[in-house]
Amino acid sequence: MRSLTYFVSDVHLGLRLPEAPEREKRFVEFLRGIPAERTESLYMLGDIWDFWYEYKDVVPKGYAQVFAALLDLMDAGVKVYFIEGNHDQWSYGYFSELGMICPKAQPYYTEIGGKRFCLGHGDMLGNGNKKYKRIQWMFHNKLFRAMFSALHPRIGIGWGKTWSRQSRTHKPVPKYVFKGQSEPLYQWCSACPEKVDYFIFGHYHTFWDTPVGNSRLLVMADWKEPNWLVFDAETGELSARP
Repeated sequence: MRSLTYFVSDVHLGLRLPEAPEREKRFVEFLRGIPAERTESLYMLGDIWDFWYEYKDVVPKGYAQVFAALLDLMDAGVKVYFIEGNHDQWSYGYFSELGMICPKAQPYYTEIGGKRFCLGHGDMLGNGNKKYKRIQWMFHNKLFRAMFSALHPRIGIGWGKTWSRQSRTHKPVPKYVFKGQSEPLYQWCSACPEKVDYFIFGHYHTFWDTPVGNSRLLVMADWKEPNWLVFDAETGELSARP
C-alpha cells in the first residue's frame, strides 16, 4: 500500500558556497532513501534550486544525480510535484517534460489520506514585506521575463546565480523569528476560507509548527541540515524528519 507522502523545500541546489556539493549529495541520498513501493507522492515546495531559469532551448547544466533520482521515483510510480519558490520560479515546461506535476497557482489545495492540505512556498501569503512583494511582482512580469530571456544564457544564468547568492551572502541575514499570532503567514492561515487540516510552506529557513484553530501550520527549515516532512495516510500522522 502506498501510504506515504513526503514534503521538502529550500534545498537551494547550486548555491555557490563550499558546502554545495555535500548538500546536493545529501539531497540525492534523501531521494534514494524514499521507499518508492510505499510512497504515493513527493511534494517539492520551492527553492529546490538556488537559481533556475529556462530558455526556450536551454536549461541550467548540472544536477544529473538529482534528476536521475527523481526519474527513478517517477518510474517506480511515485508522483513528484514541483511548486515554484522565489529562487526557482522561472520554470516553463522542462520539469513537466520530465514527468513532474507542476501546479502554477499558489497556494495549492489537495486531499491526502482524507486530510485537506494547503501547500506552497509561502512567501507571497499574508500582508507582510511589501517591498519584497513588489520585487516579486517585477520578476513575474511578462515584459521583464521577455527582456531577461533576450540575454545570452551564459550572461543571464551567470547573472542570476550571482544575484541569488548575494541575496543571502552580501550581508549577514539573521535567523527569522516567527511572531506567533501576529505573524502575517499565521494570520493568512487563520483567515483562510477553505477547510484545511494542514498548512505546509517553506521559504523562511526556520522550522515552525503551531496550531491555527483546528488546523496545523508547519514551515520547513532550509537544508543546512537535511529536513523533510512525511505524512502516513495509514496512521494519519504527519511527522518531521527523525
